Amino acid sequence: MVNERITDSTTKNATNDNEVISIQNFNFFYGPTQALFNIDLSVNQHTVMALIGPSGCGKSTLLRSINRMNDLIDGAYVQGKVMVNGIDIYDKSCDVIELRRNIGMVFQKSNPFPKSIFENVCYGLRIAGITDKEFIEQSVEQSLRDAGLWDEVKDRLRENAMGLSGGQQQRLCIARALCVKPQILLMDEPCSALDPIATTKIEELIFNLKKSYTIIIVTHNMQQAARVSDFTSFFWLGKLIEVGKTEKIFTNPSIKITEDYISGRFG
Repeated sequence: MVNERITDSTTKNATNDNEVISIQNFNFFYGPTQALFNIDLSVNQHTVMALIGPSGCGKSTLLRSINRMNDLIDGAYVQGKVMVNGIDIYDKSCDVIELRRNIGMVFQKSNPFPKSIFENVCYGLRIAGITDKEFIEQSVEQSLRDAGLWDEVKDRLRENAMGLSGGQQQRLCIARALCVKPQILLMDEPCSALDPIATTKIEELIFNLKKSYTIIIVTHNMQQAARVSDFTSFFWLGKLIEVGKTEKIFTNPSIKITEDYISGRFG
């Protein structure tokens, strides 16, 4: 039905020194079923890219492909390239463990471990074999500060993280992802299970974090995409239909189906 794709030139430039992620002619398959079709998408450093579209259109599949989490699915395979800092992450030489250290992930449902707040945040450092107590303590504090949670939990670091509120647990998971110093942060509907107040805190956090990180967020909330992102990509039936600056996508999209989705005519 849709045979063209509109790409804002500001989002894709082969000579762009600020480009962190370059997805090229990327196809994803769950066994015999193709979920993504010929995706071309670039993401620049210190920007927020929102992925929008109806359920089942491939947003989360693409997000999880960027740190190879889909490797864990039996029968899944890819075609094309996902370049991160000029390196093809699907090349056999790619160190997947190192890749995931560089690309943090925050899921739809907060998933704190049944450990203390402190041990939740430093988990990645422990796994990496870091034992320097002072370094760990400084990293935990800085990560909690970056996640906007330090003042709320600084006197409770040894308490079980399961006692935090839902919004606090999600920010804790963000702190855990930040503690290993990734360059990229992937967020899969991070506010879908949160109340409006907690959602506002996460959105403010995203705005602050882009100063230091490159962020890709999947969201079904059009208002949220408009508020937090610099660029927006619209997906439909596994295809990238249109991508550009968020303001343009939401006020003057180039393709009618994009306008129909954003205006609530379907989805």
